[in-house]
Amino acid sequence: MATFFETVTQAINDTLEYGYESDERLQYWVDLIRDAARADMVPEAELDEQLRRVLSTTYERLIDKGSILNDHRGVDRFTLERIRPALRNELDRRILASAALIKLNREQAMAETIRRFTGWATSIPAGGTSVANRRGTKEDIRKAVTSMPFIERRVAIDQGHKLNAALSDIIAEDQGAIAAEWRSHWRQAGYNYRQEHKERDRVVYLTRDSWATKRRFVAVGPQGYYEDHERPGELVYCRCYVRWLYNLRDLPRDMLTEAGQAALAGARASKIA
Repeated sequence: MATFFETVTQAINDTLEYGYESDERLQYWVDLIRDAARADMVPEAELDEQLRRVLSTTYERLIDKGSILNDHRGVDRFTLERIRPALRNELDRRILASAALIKLNREQAMAETIRRFTGWATSIPAGGTSVANRRGTKEDIRKAVTSMPFIERRVAIDQGHKLNAALSDIIAEDQGAIAAEWRSHWRQAGYNYRQEHKERDRVVYLTRDSWATKRRFVAVGPQGYYEDHERPGELVYCRCYVRWLYNLRDLPRDMLTEAGQAALAGARASKIA
């Protein structure tokens, strides 16, 4: 079978020579282009295995090696072991979701390629034409499929960030985090950050249903609750994360109510005593 590049080249040359003379001739080239594109792509089974390997490596770093605890001050390794089934289920769920997303992207790229070729081919009059930008046409028709390896790598990386955020949320919920401090990579050279995420950098958000909120030890500020915003990693290619806070002493003082300040002062006094 000819490669995808060769097939698109042949289809363009044939169309320029004969023009759009019948639906049958157009469909012939559409079928060849579709088959050649599929043949040039990494097989789905191999791609699924690559995804599983990438996300499993992320999981191993975060959970097995415990690096996720850097964002959960005071949480110990025993906690990770206790909730490991839930964490593992999230890994398996993320692997399936990633594979489904890449499959959808492939279908869209294939449809876009066929749409571009069909739209162009049907514009060529019967009998062909010698006035055409062959190179530009070829690049335009091919780009949706030829960009797929790059897109698939980006998807795997993005899903790794989403896995990180999801695992962190599970730990925070289990341990009763009272707030989250947003962290952005906006200072990193070349990172295409979102302006609104840069503005959230180092901002502390209370969680809505924490024990501290229920006991009225804390008061939400103008920034709202953590749940009022999209989560880190939720938007495509977002690399933000949060540092979870579990103790009153870790909060900005203006977030503590009088009752919260009294409770914190009492806790400090009992330790001194």
